Amino acid sequence: MLPRPLIIDCDPGVDDAIAILLALASPAEFNLLGITTVAGNVPLALTTANARRICHLAQRGVPVYAGCPRPLLRSLITAEDIHGATGLQGAELPEPTLPLPVQHAVAFLIEQLTTASAPITLVTLGPLTNLAVALIQCPEIAQGIDRVVMMGGALGGGNITPAAEFNIYVDPHAAKVVVEAGLPLTMIGLDVTHQVVTTPERLRALESLGTPVGQAAAGMLRHYGQLDVERHGLAAPPLHDPCVIAYLLRPDLFTGRPMRLAVETEGSLCLGRTVANAYPTAAAPANARVIETVDAEGFYTLLTERLGKL
Repeated sequence: MLPRPLIIDCDPGVDDAIAILLALASPAEFNLLGITTVAGNVPLALTTANARRICHLAQRGVPVYAGCPRPLLRSLITAEDIHGATGLQGAELPEPTLPLPVQHAVAFLIEQLTTASAPITLVTLGPLTNLAVALIQCPEIAQGIDRVVMMGGALGGGNITPAAEFNIYVDPHAAKVVVEAGLPLTMIGLDVTHQVVTTPERLRALESLGTPVGQAAAGMLRHYGQLDVERHGLAAPPLHDPCVIAYLLRPDLFTGRPMRLAVETEGSLCLGRTVANAYPTAAAPANARVIETVDAEGFYTLLTERLGKL
């Protein structure tokens, strides 16, 4: 089989960086056409620089396109308390040498999705601003999308508010546009990613790779997510975004089912909440596949094995 055409839309962020590395370590499965960045975990200038640094670390010349610097209707909220001031706390990464393209991320998405010879898979790891703007500007791009697999939302409680997960909360109006666009959508939310925690044993396995990538990944993860551990009573920091790449590589590690998904954009207490109905009806049919469980040990085995190839 030919590698799957893929675009990653992200806001690096430590877990975004690990997800990018996992994709870059899987050239037989993915033809990574480009990486688009959005403001989220840190401001746009940093998310763009971080994506470029990760590609440089992996010695892969994938172009990175800077996108939207703020949500559609709200002021930007960032997460330096989780990812550190630079977004990649714990790793000293070299400056990238590949020039930054002048084309905007939204223009890149529209161009790729309207000219592609085969449908493209979109991986979204941050706020959905770029994809929403692309859909608003050019609804025809939906025809060029094979599927959208998003890290975002939750069936239960949130991690930025009691009701909302960070990526959706930062730009709930963009999330609403994407969820209601009729796309083949898969949601991987906190209920899944909180099952995937970086225990000391799993961290040592990455360190033992003895490569620059392994050392950088372990360094970032050593400093990442301690606040989540305290807030949510987890055994170790969760690793959100790489679950999306792992799902595309090994869907057998995950279980889920079709649901009717909606995003709350009106209420102040529940702004950004993803509401998933596991019992769709003819009047409100399923519009997303919602993942519910993951084999965490299988996930970390896959991650460590693949990063060892970079």
